Amino acid sequence: MSVQEMGLGARGDEFYEALMAVHDGLEEPESHALNARIVLILANRIGDVDTLKDLLTVAADG
Repeated sequence: MSVQEMGLGARGDEFYEALMAVHDGLEEPESHALNARIVLILANRIGDVDTLKDLLTVAADG
């Protein structure tokens, strides 16, 4: 499955809202630290280095 096929579909907005909510009230350094933890947790969950590299490319191309 390609990176482009890994969509949240109709639940994408739900995830985005949850992501924003978990950052509510955090100072910028706390928010950055939370993002780093989230990235590492998701990377461990995905567990495939090639997929993770593809995702980094997609994110960097923004």
